[in-house]
Amino acid sequence: MKLDFNTLGIDIGSTTVKIAILNKDGEIIFSDYQRHYANIQETLAKIIDEAYEEFGDIPVSPMITGSGGLTLSKHMEIPFVQEVVAVATSLKDYAPRTDVAIELGGEDAKIIYFTGGIDQRMNGICAGGTGSFIDQMATLLKTDAAGLNEYAKNYKAIYPIAARCGVFAKTDIQPLINEGATKEDLSASIFQAVVNQTISGLACGKPIKGNVAFLGGPLHFLTELKQAFIRTLGLEGDAIIAPEHSHLFAASGAAMNAHADVQSSLGELKEKLSHKIELEFEVTRMEPLFASEKEYEDFTERHNKHNVRKGDFASYKGDLFLGIDAGSTTTKVAVIGDDGSLLYSFYSSNNGSPLKTALKAMKDIYSKMPEGARIVRSCSTGYGEALLKSALLLDEGEVETVAHYTAAAFFDPNVDCILDIGGQDMKCIKIKNNSVDKVQLNEACSSGCGSFIETFAKSLNYEVADFAKIALFAENPIDLGSRCTVFMNSKVKQAQKEGASVADISAGLAYSVIKNALLKVIKLTDPKDLGKQVVVQGGTFYNDAVLRSFERISGCEAIRPDIAGIMGAFGAALIAKDRYTGQKSTMLSFKEINELRFKTSMTRCQGCINHCLLTVNEFTGNRKFISGNRCEKGLGLEKNKEQIPNLFEYKNERVFRHYKPLKKADATRGVVGIPRVLNMYENYPFWFTFFTKLGYSVKLSPVSSRKIYELGIESIPSESECYPAKLAHGHVTWLIR
Repeated sequence: MKLDFNTLGIDIGSTTVKIAILNKDGEIIFSDYQRHYANIQETLAKIIDEAYEEFGDIPVSPMITGSGGLTLSKHMEIPFVQEVVAVATSLKDYAPRTDVAIELGGEDAKIIYFTGGIDQRMNGICAGGTGSFIDQMATLLKTDAAGLNEYAKNYKAIYPIAARCGVFAKTDIQPLINEGATKEDLSASIFQAVVNQTISGLACGKPIKGNVAFLGGPLHFLTELKQAFIRTLGLEGDAIIAPEHSHLFAASGAAMNAHADVQSSLGELKEKLSHKIELEFEVTRMEPLFASEKEYEDFTERHNKHNVRKGDFASYKGDLFLGIDAGSTTTKVAVIGDDGSLLYSFYSSNNGSPLKTALKAMKDIYSKMPEGARIVRSCSTGYGEALLKSALLLDEGEVETVAHYTAAAFFDPNVDCILDIGGQDMKCIKIKNNSVDKVQLNEACSSGCGSFIETFAKSLNYEVADFAKIALFAENPIDLGSRCTVFMNSKVKQAQKEGASVADISAGLAYSVIKNALLKVIKLTDPKDLGKQVVVQGGTFYNDAVLRSFERISGCEAIRPDIAGIMGAFGAALIAKDRYTGQKSTMLSFKEINELRFKTSMTRCQGCINHCLLTVNEFTGNRKFISGNRCEKGLGLEKNKEQIPNLFEYKNERVFRHYKPLKKADATRGVVGIPRVLNMYENYPFWFTFFTKLGYSVKLSPVSSRKIYELGIESIPSESECYPAKLAHGHVTWLIR
């Protein structure tokens, strides 16, 4: 593309800033791609500075594009071009044969169809399947996006993982991590989930066919993600368009759309960006958490009263009781003495393996345990309860609600409500007559949990502890309401454009965590319904800003134990103590724990057509722990000793297997396809007989499977369709093919 002037394209995305300077021949002479961590103006200023250092004060015709570019373009008096137009211009120049472009960004995903007029599909309500989603999943595997890419190169199996929402994905991934799935397989599965989300969520029934271009940072830098798309779409040769500068396509397209009559220079732009651009407030602000240092001191003093009695482990003699809480993201351990005093505690991230983390804690306990002390009873709780009980041969396993109540009652025997906010789960446990009466959990959203705050802190380049501290005296906390992380991201971006400080954002997030807990999970209409004696626990409540928000919104003074983060483990230790009657412990000795080796492998159960993916943990001494099975067949147990008839099996056999279709020669009227879905489970005998008598050969689709589901992805017209409807599309597609 021949131009008569230098042009500058600026693309302000949700997470990155890209620029491309094109010379008069339309060649890129300078480009850069940097994360902005919400400091858009500073990042752009830095990149323009670099260009200025290299080329001096050259004249340019500038043009801005991107989701975050409109407001900046007004204040810098630079024209704005819509992103689709920019990308289309760039593709027309680079690959005019493009039929479809798939573009993934930090928080947005697009499919643009060029054949038969431009048609753009974009994610509207969810950032699942975008760069941010990939970053979140990478954090879960203790790596970054590039690390996921490296792992995915050596995958062996793909697990079904939801990409519709980071929360669902974490819920799918966490048990797989806990059960020992490899990082290689999980990384490839995350990429496949992104592919499925993009195709089913955005294409909405319009097939992705012909020459397909892959654009945007994630598809440029993550080769294995691009390969997953190519594999799923069945693309080959020239149909794959992957430009070298695919991450800069919108920026170079913006440059190609620059107006000759709008002239500036790198020096002028540098000067404009050196002054703070003040933007007007649109996001509502809230009251500060603490009005003064004195208010904070009184708050701290009140909460410092709820401490567990501590004992000296090194000098202790007598019986010990062990509690282990293998949570969704962390492992907690507590050792207590005969009098209930806490002698040892341990809190660590799982780093992908709760068993390895628990073994590390056990070795630490035994190395510090004095002579004359011995562990006489042990109990596990949490997500990894069964795995740890099996691996270490612990005496007890208890559901976490009971463990948490036991610990809360230790601090307040009259407790009537426990609010527990952990890494990615949230529980409200109502107590009545000294027993658990009702439990409410977050089912479909983790935007009020610890990992939600952690993800935000990291995206703004902060450590969680520092992020929490700056919230305490923020002057104008932003009102984020109680909503999905994605919407909050958008609101946070808006507030940042308006000059909100990181402190305002952190305080706003603390308020929103509590609003989510009370309004979305517990669904309160009046905070007084919560209870009179409330104990709060979970690692998230170590954050003073979250605790203060809770007390402000609920209007009650809560009890936060000093061991809020290890209450599950402490409760498990108390349960072990309560149930000890002098019997011998089954737990492995120090020598056996040191010698314990375990190997994890995956296999498909062949017991039935479900083919459950089993995680087999094999321990020293030929012991096994198998998980992932939906029935006892996967455990190798004999099923149905009592010989009770399986009516489902009988019905399936009776409805589908008794009917033999006409041979081709006898089917005078051709073939009729019937999908094995919906009311066909009741009506198939009627329809089979009806069409057979009319002279048709009846073709029935196969039993539902993952492959059948994937067949129908392209033809789904709405991203909110339920799974059975998606399956039905797969059955119809199978019959058509």
